[in-house]
Amino acid sequence: MLHRIDPEQGAQRFYSLMIERDLFGAIRLVGHWARIGTNGQELVEVFTSEIEAGAAPEALAAAKSIGAGIGIYD
Repeated sequence: MLHRIDPEQGAQRFYSLMIERDLFGAIRLVGHWARIGTNGQELVEVFTSEIEAGAAPEALAAAKSIGAGIGIYD
């Protein structure tokens, strides 16, 4: 889970990325993001292999954390 808290800009957000299989065996990357304390939004992306799905969260986490002051927490 990624958190971004920047009091100067009033930013209080979180990002969550999970890899899961659905009932039909498809590999899905589920991303959830929102301001802390709200419901937020969710995006689901389907992959054909576990290798593709495994690389996607790292790329998204890197893109979100560049210059944004985001801390990464497990």
